Amino acid sequence: MAEDKEARIVEARMKLRERFQQRMQRTPAAAGEKPQGSGPANRHGMPKLPVGQTVTKGWPVLDLGRAPSVPLSKWELVVDGAVEEPLRLSWKDFEALPQTKDVSDFHCVTTWSKLDVPWEGVQLSTVLALARPLPEATHVVTHAYDGYTTNLPLEEALKDDVLLVHTAEGHPLPVEHGGPVRVITPQLYAWKGAKWVRRIEVVTHDRLGFWELRGYSNTAHPWRNDRYS
Repeated sequence: MAEDKEARIVEARMKLRERFQQRMQRTPAAAGEKPQGSGPANRHGMPKLPVGQTVTKGWPVLDLGRAPSVPLSKWELVVDGAVEEPLRLSWKDFEALPQTKDVSDFHCVTTWSKLDVPWEGVQLSTVLALARPLPEATHVVTHAYDGYTTNLPLEEALKDDVLLVHTAEGHPLPVEHGGPVRVITPQLYAWKGAKWVRRIEVVTHDRLGFWELRGYSNTAHPWRNDRYS
């Protein structure tokens, strides 16, 4: 039964990705001309270190000044908006979804990059596929427990390495870095991935998030030095 459920989830995710495949392939981090940066190519063909970035060995903490502590017994993830099947997932429900391990880079707009981070979590495309976005859906807005919001076009949100992560470097994601669950967006600057995620809202038009409304780039492509609007 568990294998059948996972197969259905994978099938739903692949069908959703097919709708956006061409747009995904045309995004700057997948097909950008003359990407800016240095070092060997990463797995997407971009320079390993984007322009203007410095490698850090640590993991600086940046947030809005409030780090909500959400016990697993009270944590939930809502996926709603322009979808056919709204979801409300408890921690147990979230753990039961297909889990993914991946190693990717983390690029902060404040000019530091943390490279080759081992993550574990659920692909954002999995929960979106389960919710079944309507044909007119174009973007998602991620809402956090601290009130933070950020927006993503679906062609970015559906990429395989965009994860809802609960584990980093072999340990549960610390509260200061967004635990119990945050979004990571390796092909965009990290502010596009909300800490302390509580809701994924699917929308039919773009809607600026917290930093986008305050002058940050709406597209956030590291290999274009795309930091501010």
